[in-house]
Amino acid sequence: MLRSPNPKRLYRSRNERVWAGVCGGIAERFGWDPLVVRLLAVASFFLFAGPLIILAYIVMILVVPKAPKGYGPLAPEEEAFWRGVSDRPKATYSGLKYTFMDLEDRLQSLERNVTSDEWRLRREFRNLEKN
Repeated sequence: MLRSPNPKRLYRSRNERVWAGVCGGIAERFGWDPLVVRLLAVASFFLFAGPLIILAYIVMILVVPKAPKGYGPLAPEEEAFWRGVSDRPKATYSGLKYTFMDLEDRLQSLERNVTSDEWRLRREFRNLEKN
């Protein structure tokens, strides 16, 4: 079973499909009810430019890939993790930047402790106590 590293990717649905699975795929991607997405698509057809909506649907059939076989619901822990991941690259970059800055600070603190004379002295006392 092949999985994308990010299951929040848009696919045409294999399970929730009436014609090509576009509305079902959008619903699965955002965690919405497929019926609501279909009703919004039909309402937008009648309320806005109908031919434009049909054209957009056809383009999505051609552009959006069908969900891979075996692509299904995630474990609750994985689902919670991916719901917390931002879709915005700037926010993801910022989060990673601060995570690595925090790791760098912790590593520097550890290096200061390990390379200090006090740590060496304590290590020597521990070695003496063992002998």
